[in-house]
Amino acid sequence: MRYWLFKTEPDTFSIDILKQQKVSCWEGVRNYQARNMLRDEVTVGDQVLIYHSSCKHVGVVGVATVVRACYPDHTQFEPESGYFDPKSTPQIPRWFMVDVAYQRHLPLITLAEIKGNPALAEMPLVKKGNRLSVMPVTDTQWQAILAMVGE
Repeated sequence: MRYWLFKTEPDTFSIDILKQQKVSCWEGVRNYQARNMLRDEVTVGDQVLIYHSSCKHVGVVGVATVVRACYPDHTQFEPESGYFDPKSTPQIPRWFMVDVAYQRHLPLITLAEIKGNPALAEMPLVKKGNRLSVMPVTDTQWQAILAMVGE
């Protein structure tokens, strides 16, 4: 089992929506490095920190579990989708997604709090210029994040 941080904009898809749906595909990843991690490294059973970005209260807000391994992201084939990719075909898809299941909400752990924790200094999230929507989290970093909320 591995640990990950998945970013989402809560106006588009939030931890609350995931809780309502119980299980959801994690669609719309359109960065090759993030796509490669989804496709090649994320596996069933992996644990995910859900991170709200581009909003008033930026930070870690919950935990999910990967319940379906990588498969083609259907939105790349839908012309009406904002994620449509005319260069992608069902025979040779460019973009992939996984399914995640809601586990629990966490009290908001802000980006400022994460940056202020020395145990998280090497986390990709706090590195300058790192805007990936899918990032690996080490076991030590995972434990440090959970310790910040008393878990």
